Amino acid sequence: MTHGFNRRSLMLGAAALPMAGTAALAQTATITGAGASFPRPLYERWAQAAQAAIGVTLNYQSIGSGGGINQITARTVDFGASDAPLTAAQLTERRLLQFPTVLGSVVLSANLPGVADNALRLTPEIIVDIFLGRVTRWNDPRLVEMNRDIRLPNLPVSPAYRADGSGTTWVFTTYLSRVSDEWRNGPGAGTAVRWPVGNGARGNEGVSNIVRNTPGAIGYVENAYATVNRMTTTQIRNKAGVFVRPEMPQFLAAAAAADWTVPNFAADTIDLAQPDVWPITSPTYILLPMNPVADRVAASRNTMRFFDWAYRSGSQIARTLEYIALPESAHGLIRAAWARDIRDPAGAAVWTPTGA
Repeated sequence: MTHGFNRRSLMLGAAALPMAGTAALAQTATITGAGASFPRPLYERWAQAAQAAIGVTLNYQSIGSGGGINQITARTVDFGASDAPLTAAQLTERRLLQFPTVLGSVVLSANLPGVADNALRLTPEIIVDIFLGRVTRWNDPRLVEMNRDIRLPNLPVSPAYRADGSGTTWVFTTYLSRVSDEWRNGPGAGTAVRWPVGNGARGNEGVSNIVRNTPGAIGYVENAYATVNRMTTTQIRNKAGVFVRPEMPQFLAAAAAADWTVPNFAADTIDLAQPDVWPITSPTYILLPMNPVADRVAASRNTMRFFDWAYRSGSQIARTLEYIALPESAHGLIRAAWARDIRDPAGAAVWTPTGA
């Protein structure tokens, strides 16, 4: 994992952006979105660049995937954002088009004094037992045995988890359910589950704060949050039996194995069998109304303009924050879905190949 890029403020705002004068400001279109905190750092950096490049201002509320789904269902924002893909039935019921923007990676971060970044090795079995409350101290014999080259502190294990409806939780608990029958039949997978032990917080930000401030804590966060906050992350043994680090080559390997032709773009990249993959990656999704009302047609078009720009010009920003860009073939499929499925009240396409 790279922890050395320039950590400038990720806050949205016109003051942080180049301006071309009052006339340019008057032409700026504003779109609103809400949902997953998983991609928040990326959407904010894209927003800064897109405002200057195409005159679209994004106001994005990082309230968790569950909140984003609720808000777009109620049509109180122009788009929702969720890390957990909706089912075909849910999309049909809500009249929503779902498409991915990038892949992100969920990592485990632990606050262990004296243990270097990515030095700690964890197996799927140990991870499950930590979050079931069965591994209670960091000098547990099983941890010591698989980490003979480091000195583990005699500290209580303090799991941290998301207390809000969260796509990051969906990704992590889906992974736990894939590697453990007991987890699948117990807490299970979802955007919110009943955690057996630990402390909860809202957002990736909240889990990051618990881990940073609590010696002995371990929590799951989106990789960008670990990177931005210089958090110590861990290796995980993947399905092929290889201990891998949460680094870009391993993330890219997972993206390369994805099938983007599946219905609703719901590609599965969790716990793949390839030997070089990071086992906990997943796309993050945008939810866009297929039937915008008359006074929101322009906002719908500008939302697609924003993400079209991001696909064309935002890949390097994504890479800087350690998100994984989609292949060009996926971008083409998504643009085709926009043109086919998003219709104004008169039945006309809101998006055309020229973006008009």
